[in-house]
Amino acid sequence: MDDSRLKAFLEHLPVFWWEVDEPWQALEGGGGACADTGRAQRFLERMQQERSAPGHPPEEGRRQAHPEVPRRYAAFADLIDRAPAAAFIRDRDGRYLWANHAYAHLYGTTAEELAGKCIEDFDAPAEAVRFRALDQEILNRGTQVRHTLGYRRPDGSPGQAVGHRFPVRENTQTCVAGIYVDITDHLRAKVQRQEAEENLQALRDHSGLPCALLSADGRVIEASAAAADLFHLGLPDLVGRRARTLLAPTPELDGLHRRWNGLIARRTRRVETSAVLVDSQGRQRRAQLHLTTVGHSAARARHVWAVVTHQSLAHEAHPSLTAAQVRILSLLAEGSSNSDIATSLKLSRQTVDYHLSRLRQSLGAATRPALVARAYVLGILAPRAWPPRSATAAHPLSTV
Repeated sequence: MDDSRLKAFLEHLPVFWWEVDEPWQALEGGGGACADTGRAQRFLERMQQERSAPGHPPEEGRRQAHPEVPRRYAAFADLIDRAPAAAFIRDRDGRYLWANHAYAHLYGTTAEELAGKCIEDFDAPAEAVRFRALDQEILNRGTQVRHTLGYRRPDGSPGQAVGHRFPVRENTQTCVAGIYVDITDHLRAKVQRQEAEENLQALRDHSGLPCALLSADGRVIEASAAAADLFHLGLPDLVGRRARTLLAPTPELDGLHRRWNGLIARRTRRVETSAVLVDSQGRQRRAQLHLTTVGHSAARARHVWAVVTHQSLAHEAHPSLTAAQVRILSLLAEGSSNSDIATSLKLSRQTVDYHLSRLRQSLGAATRPALVARAYVLGILAPRAWPPRSATAAHPLSTV
């Protein structure tokens, strides 16, 4: 196979090759990936610097590939023989004239074993007939054909490869050459990813949980219908909105912001916290937020999944409660009397009565049971904790 035929092979490979002279100057390049001689020259200059670095093995004594053939031919032959794409040449009778190691590996054999053998020696009868028909089509048309074919892998599993077949002149006769890339693993990974995305979409859309995919700068990229309902927005209106516009300005926002920065910087992968959400009508509700970064590759997280759980009842904004008032509510929910509360907090009975009166007025609750119920449905007290305690870390007596 002469030099021009080797170059024809390389033009279809998903690689970039180049040839360099003794002073390390790129003479020419090509290949199916790109043909940027300047890029090759930059790579060669970097490689030359590494070769001249202390501790690098000297040039002398290195084995040259194919010393019995001219240097230009050896360089191309060595490159295509080690290429990850499978390549072959067959004559009109379906006999292998040449194949590289990648092609032989598809059949669980070696390139030396393939040479001189026919298609039927390695392929099942039905596949051999199909491959011969395809070779004949190439010979009749005289032009290349790009297609995908199925084959049986060495372990017996079905495989797929994509590539080109084209006519070449070899030893004064027209033969068929082929270059293929095995895409079996790629297709399997693609199917698995598609299935994972479909499962995630089904979970997002049908779980009933308000959830959203956020960018690193806090913009909503995707959201569930439940999330749009939570904020009384249409789904198109929610997507693209900045998450901070959906949060009420409460004292714990600074802490949430620090935790978010920790997620993006990958100091942590998961955060569970609470926040006060505000919908398009200005009503607020406290909810548990579960934040999880997506992916592992980048130094900074690019996306975060946010899932909302344990929502409180939506309500008009009420005055912020003091730590003492929240503690009084928690003791009240525990069943303590006014005297017990006063003793526990080292307050006078009159002070406790005053706070309870203010709480009933602020929360719109006329009785002690109603006051406790309102504290829970408004998200002031944590719904999953006993003894009762604050639902937010903004209060110093809270252990959230």
